[in-house]
Amino acid sequence: MAQNQWYDNDVEHVLEQLDTSLEGLSEDEAQSRLVKYGLNELTATGGISPLKMFIQQFRDPMVMILIIAIAISLVTEILEGEGLIDAIVIFAIVIFNAIFGFVQEYKSEKALEALKQMAAPKARVMRNGLWKITEARNIVPGDLVGLDSGDLVPADARVVYAVGFSADEAPLTGESVSVRKITNPIHLRNPVVGDMKNLVFQGTTITAGKGNAIVTSTGMKTQFGKIATLVQESEKDMTPLQIDLDDLGKKLGALIVVLCILVFGAEIIKNVSDSIMEELLAAIALAVSAIPEGLPAVVTITLAIGVQRMVARNAIVRRLPSVETLGATTVICSDKTGTITKNEMTATTLFTNGMTISVSGVGYKRRGKFTRASEKFDPLSDVHVSKLLEIGQLCTNSLLQKEPSEKSDWTIVGDPTEGALLVLAEKAGMTHESTLAKFTEISEISFDSSRKRMTSITRDKDGNLIAFSKGAPEILLPLCTRIFENGQIVPLTDEMRASIVGINSGLAENALRVLSFAYRPLDEEIPDWEPEKTERDLIFVGLIGMMDPPRDEVTDAIAICKAAGIRPIMITGDHKLTARAVAFDVGLIERDGRVVNGAEIDEMTEQEFIDTVLSCNVFARVAPEHKLRIVNALKASNEVVAMTGDGVNDAPAIKAADVGISMGIRGSDVTKEASDVILTDDNFATIVSAVEKGREIYSNIRKFVRFLLAANFDEVFLIFTIIMLGLPLPITAIQILWLNLATDGFPALALGVDPPEEGVMDRQPRKPGAKMMDRGMATFIITAGFVAFLASTTVFLSMLHIYGGGIPGLTIPVVDWHTDISAVTGQSWENILKHARTAVFASVVCFELLFVWNCRDEYHPIWRTTIRKSKVLMGAVVLSAVLTLLTIYLTPLAAIFETMPLNPTDWALILVTCIPALLIPPHLIFGHHKEKKKTAD
Repeated sequence: MAQNQWYDNDVEHVLEQLDTSLEGLSEDEAQSRLVKYGLNELTATGGISPLKMFIQQFRDPMVMILIIAIAISLVTEILEGEGLIDAIVIFAIVIFNAIFGFVQEYKSEKALEALKQMAAPKARVMRNGLWKITEARNIVPGDLVGLDSGDLVPADARVVYAVGFSADEAPLTGESVSVRKITNPIHLRNPVVGDMKNLVFQGTTITAGKGNAIVTSTGMKTQFGKIATLVQESEKDMTPLQIDLDDLGKKLGALIVVLCILVFGAEIIKNVSDSIMEELLAAIALAVSAIPEGLPAVVTITLAIGVQRMVARNAIVRRLPSVETLGATTVICSDKTGTITKNEMTATTLFTNGMTISVSGVGYKRRGKFTRASEKFDPLSDVHVSKLLEIGQLCTNSLLQKEPSEKSDWTIVGDPTEGALLVLAEKAGMTHESTLAKFTEISEISFDSSRKRMTSITRDKDGNLIAFSKGAPEILLPLCTRIFENGQIVPLTDEMRASIVGINSGLAENALRVLSFAYRPLDEEIPDWEPEKTERDLIFVGLIGMMDPPRDEVTDAIAICKAAGIRPIMITGDHKLTARAVAFDVGLIERDGRVVNGAEIDEMTEQEFIDTVLSCNVFARVAPEHKLRIVNALKASNEVVAMTGDGVNDAPAIKAADVGISMGIRGSDVTKEASDVILTDDNFATIVSAVEKGREIYSNIRKFVRFLLAANFDEVFLIFTIIMLGLPLPITAIQILWLNLATDGFPALALGVDPPEEGVMDRQPRKPGAKMMDRGMATFIITAGFVAFLASTTVFLSMLHIYGGGIPGLTIPVVDWHTDISAVTGQSWENILKHARTAVFASVVCFELLFVWNCRDEYHPIWRTTIRKSKVLMGAVVLSAVLTLLTIYLTPLAAIFETMPLNPTDWALILVTCIPALLIPPHLIFGHHKEKKKTAD
C-alpha cells in the first residue's frame, strides 16, 4: 500500500494490510521483516568520493590556465638555466585554491549525516505482547510503538490509540501549532502532511498526551526519507561569479593559444632570431603576460575576507562563492514560521463582557500591557477578564519554565497555543501556580480534532465541582446557554450569539487563531464524565485571539529588498488565511493579494504553474516537493534565487536554490548542512545585510578584475608590438611573473577589501546571465591597457634611442644584441637592452600604481571619490613601490630579476609617460551616467 493511503483506512484495515495486530509483532517476525525492509535509517545515494571531489577542483578553466603557466614557467626557467621559484609559487596558488574549494564542498555534503542524527536512537515497541525498548533502527513496518509527551517519533506510523495526543510537526510542515492526533480515517484527496492527523511522522516530537501507533514506513520510505532523497538529488548550479570566471578563463585560454601561434609564426617568417628556442621563449613570454596568475588567489582571498566580515554581521558562509551570489539575488523565497514570524504564539486580543482588550508584548516575553480603547487597563480588577484568564490556565497540559532573571523570557514545555494562554495570564499578574492552588483537577475530557474542544473537571477549595472548557468558537458557543456578563450569569440571547460570532469573524480575518472559553458549575459527578452530559448548558465567558507575530525588523527588511529590486516571496505550510494576513502585515502583498495553496498547485498545468510562480508572492499549505518545484521554476525563469528556512521541510529547496539560507538558532541541523549561509541571529534583516555585503564584494571583484586584466593587456600589447617590430623582448618572463604575482597582487587584494562604491543597495540587481566582462568593462580594460602600452612602448623605444643612439632595425641597422657595441654611446647592446627592460619594468609598475586609483569606482571620476578611506590600498601601493625599488637597486634581487639601477633622467621619463594613468575616465567609459539619464527620462 502506498504511503499516502494509510490515512484513508480504518485501524482494522491498516492492521490487515500490514499483517499485524494491536499486540504488535513477534521477535521472529520482526527479524524477518528487518531483512525484507532493511534498517530504519537514512542511506546515501549517488555520493561523490572525497578524492573525486578534490580532482574536480582542477577542472576550472582558470586553474587549468595556471597549470599551463606552471609548465610554461618550467620550460622558460629550465631553458634559461634559472631556478624553479616561479613554477613553485604558481603551483602553490593552484593547490591553495583546490584545497580551499574542496573543504567548502566537503562540508556541504553533510546534509544526510544531519538527517541521520535527527532520527530517534531508541523507541518503545511491543514485541511478543510485551513493551520493550529497542534501537529505532531495528523498527519495521507493522511494529506497534508507544509514544508519550516529549518523545521523538522513530518512524512514520498510523495512530491506533490516542489520549490528548498531539505532535509538533513544524520540522516537516512549518506550522507553529501542534497537531492533535486522532484514530479515525481521514477522507481527503491528496492531503498534505499537516492534514494527515491520524499519522505521526519520523523526526517530529510528541508535545502532549500519549498514544500508540502502527509503523507504516521506515527508512527512506518515510516523509523524512523523501526529504533526504530530495536533498541528495538537488544539485548546486554554478554561481554567477563561477560562470563569469569560467567564461573568462575559456576566452583567455583561446587568446593565449592564438597569440602564441601568431607570434611564433611571425618570428619564423621574419627571421627575428637565429634561435628557435629564443623564438619559443618570446611566444611563451607573451603567453605568460596574458595569464593573470594572481586572479584566482585574489578572488579566493577576497571572498574569504568577505566571509569573515559577514560573520560580524551574523551570517556564516559555508560555500565561498555564495558570498558574491548573494549580491546577484533577484528573488528571496522565505519560510514564514520562525523566519518572517517569531515562531512564538502570542495572545493579542481578549473579548469578554462586551469589551475588546488589546495586549502588547510578543512571544514568550515577560513584558506586556493591557489596554482598552487605547487606555491602560488593569485585567485583574475586572472579574470577567480574571475568569477568562483563569479558564485559560486550567484548560492546559503545558507548563512555563522560568529563568532566574526577572528580565529573561519564558520557555514553553508542551503546546505553543496553551503556552500563549499561560504567558497571557502571567502578564496580567496571575501566576499558574496560584490558580492551580485554588483548584484540583479530578478528570479531563481531552481535545481532539473532531471535538475541537477540551474540558477540565475540577473541585475548588470549598468542594464545588466546576467544568472549565475551551475550544473553537463555532463548536463551543452552541453548547452555551448562558453568558457571564456585568458580573452576573444571564441567558445567552440570539443577539448576543450573533455579536460573538461577528467578533470571532473579525478576529479570524486578521489571522488570529481564536479560542472561546466557558464553564459550568456541577451539582454532582457525571458517570465517566461523558462529554454529551458534561459539556452542555455552559456559561460563555469570552474569546482570546492569538497569533505568531512577525519579527520586528521584517517589514523594513522587505521594503529594502523591494527598493533594491529583489522580489520577496513567502512559502509556508500554514493556512491560506494566516499566510495572507501575515504577508499583508509585513508589506509583502496588498490586503486582497493573491495567495496560492499546495492543492491548487497540484491542479495546475505546467504553464499555469510557471505563470503563477512569476506573479504570486505568497504560497500556503505547501509540501517540500512544492517548495522545491517553486525554486526550480524560478531558476528556470533565469532568476537568481535565495531560499530561507529553518525546518527540515525547507532543506531540499534550500539546497536547490542559488543561495540557501538557514536559521542558526531555530534551524535544524539538516537545513544548516544543506544551506550556503547560516544566520546566527535568525534575523530576516540579516539577509538584507548579507545581500548588501554580497553586492559590495562583487563590486570589489570587478575593481581588481579590471585592474589585473588591464595590466595584462598592457603587457600583451607591448610584447606583441615589440616582437612584430623585430626587436627583442621588452620585458623578461620572470619580470612578468613578478609583476603579475607580487607587484600587481597587493593592490588587487587591497581593491578586494576597498570601501564599497556608494549606493550599492539603490541599484537593481545585475541582470541574471549578465557577464562581468560586459561592454563597459571590456572597453575600460582595452582603453587602459592601450594607454599603458603606449607609455611602456614609449619608454622602451626611448631608452634604446637614448643609450644606443637609435632603434635597431628601425632608425639604425640591425645589431647582434649579445655581442655588438653601440657606435654612438659605446655601450654594449646587451647592457642597453637590460637598461631598457628595467625602465619598462619600472614603467609598468608606476603606471599600474597610478592607474589603480581609477579602478576604485566605475560611477564617479577619481576626483569625486574619497581616496583617504582606502587606507589598505595606500599601504599596498607603497608596498608594491618599495618591492619594485628593491628589485632594481638591491643587488641580489637585481641579479634574479635581470634589472639594473635607473638614474633620475630615466625616472623622469617614466613619470611623464605614466601621468595619463590618472586621466582615464572610468565613469565615462562605463556609461552609467547615460543609464541614469535614460531612467530619468
